[in-house]
Amino acid sequence: MRRLPWLVCLALIVTALPVRAAGALEVVASFSILGDFVRHVGGDRVNVTTLVAPNGDLHVYTPAPADAKKIVDAKLVIINGLGLEGWLPRLLQASGSRAPIITATQGIAPLRQGADADPHAWQSVANAKIYVANIRDALVAADPADAEAFSANAARYTAELDALDAEVRAAVAKIPPVRRKVISTHDAFGYFAASYGIEFIAPSGVSTETEPSARDVAKVITQIKSAKIPAVFLENFGDPRLVSRIAAETGAKVGGTLFSDALTDENGPCPTYIAMVRHNIKALTGALAD
Repeated sequence: MRRLPWLVCLALIVTALPVRAAGALEVVASFSILGDFVRHVGGDRVNVTTLVAPNGDLHVYTPAPADAKKIVDAKLVIINGLGLEGWLPRLLQASGSRAPIITATQGIAPLRQGADADPHAWQSVANAKIYVANIRDALVAADPADAEAFSANAARYTAELDALDAEVRAAVAKIPPVRRKVISTHDAFGYFAASYGIEFIAPSGVSTETEPSARDVAKVITQIKSAKIPAVFLENFGDPRLVSRIAAETGAKVGGTLFSDALTDENGPCPTYIAMVRHNIKALTGALAD
């Protein structure tokens, strides 16, 4: 009879676990944006787990032992590639998994970020459609019985992405060409810039890893004035007085937050990829409008 409490506890734990679709394909995606793509293509035929959760920073991510278990249970692992998941090889080795590894950027011509490939290819909606096609093909190969559903879901979502791309282009077209440039501490918008014609300029002398000094702020002010930059997005400027000084001395509008590498949770402004792109273009056009 002493074992009864343990059995009761175990039953309660199992009951509290999320209900997962019976027979659904277990898929692991490396981070939240990929996870969103997989959910749209897979629908209720897949169970998606992300290694880097919403609001997480995949650039500084350190895998936990539980992540190896996630990969062991997966029938398919989907990654971005282009050097983004530098922590993944050791995790795969530790897990011993033999699940197929699918690189969702296959077929995308990478831009350069210094000497390396720029991994942030999803920032172009046209590239997002390539991600979706690669994910569709991977799901079909892993579960041919549900191929029709995967193809239909992918076609429907691709149509939504086509509409999103047109929406972004229409919004940018309303901005005078001379005003289509911002200073941003993000370095993740190269593909967005190449696709939509908004120039992202790094702030002079400012590191994203440290709080800027008064001298750094003076350099940014000079940069804004000399290049006639109409808007700035400076998320790492923790002191609002510095941001206010920049706005007062330059007349540049100070934008809000641009989301680049991760979605938010359901309570945030960007729980999906489409919501993220809409949020960013609204923030950009709001700051760049006359």
